Amino acid sequence: MGERLNAGEVCTREVTIAFRHTELVTAAQLMREAHVGALVVVDEAQGIRTVAGLLTDRDIVTAVIAPGMDPGTLTVGEVMSEPAVTVGEDASLIDLMRTMRDHGVRRVPVVGERQALLGLVTLDDALEVLAEELSLLVATIRNENRRERQRRQ
Repeated sequence: MGERLNAGEVCTREVTIAFRHTELVTAAQLMREAHVGALVVVDEAQGIRTVAGLLTDRDIVTAVIAPGMDPGTLTVGEVMSEPAVTVGEDASLIDLMRTMRDHGVRRVPVVGERQALLGLVTLDDALEVLAEELSLLVATIRNENRRERQRRQ
């Protein structure tokens, strides 16, 4: 990773996707098989997949299961959250976290030219990177203390 982290560096490039016409039950099975809590819903035109929305396990529970709807009669397009909040691959880690905060989302698709899907950043991904950065600061404090002890002996 570079010194100035951006969304393109932090994102997971292998993204589990669905299409609007995908049956909801099939999408839920895909989530289970891929061990993910969300699918990026895409439209495809001329070989380019663009982000249409996001379908989360929470969407399924709150919009379908809780009100007693039959998931077997629905498609992803009828349940997904849209429009999806996205960031460009050059967005800084700080801008990415601000986007998550401002929109109240835990997952943000990363897009490139012509809004093509490149990857997905989750809150867990961002926290992992921040934890790594914080560990560098902790090491700095330890080294400073050790260095001072050596000079004062």
